[in-house]
Amino acid sequence: QVQLVESGGGLVQAGASLRLSCAASGRTLTNDRAGWFRQAPGKEREFVATIQWSTGNRDYADSVKGRFTISRDNAKNTVYLQMISLKPEDTGVYYCAAGHQNHVGVRESEYAYWGQGTQVTVSS
Repeated sequence: QVQLVESGGGLVQAGASLRLSCAASGRTLTNDRAGWFRQAPGKEREFVATIQWSTGNRDYADSVKGRFTISRDNAKNTVYLQMISLKPEDTGVYYCAAGHQNHVGVRESEYAYWGQGTQVTVSS
């Protein structure tokens, strides 16, 4: 069993940066894939970024490529989402998730464990 706890959300102005953290406990994520999803008000949850823990291979949604960076810290068993040049359309609740490393990682169904989410609000 894996527990995930996100932190780092907040209210920022457009153009600002934030770094989200997701601390995992219960076991290490060495053989997993970690991902970030977000859900804007009135919209479905959508894929943001994913990383294969063992190889570091990454993938991003087109809407965040070049602005967001996913990374992981093996020693801390933590995954991060560095966000720069934030836009109002990045507003939403950001969720961390963990799943099997062999999945592609862009669908919610590929993840077995989810955090509670952290709110990111970007004002114009």
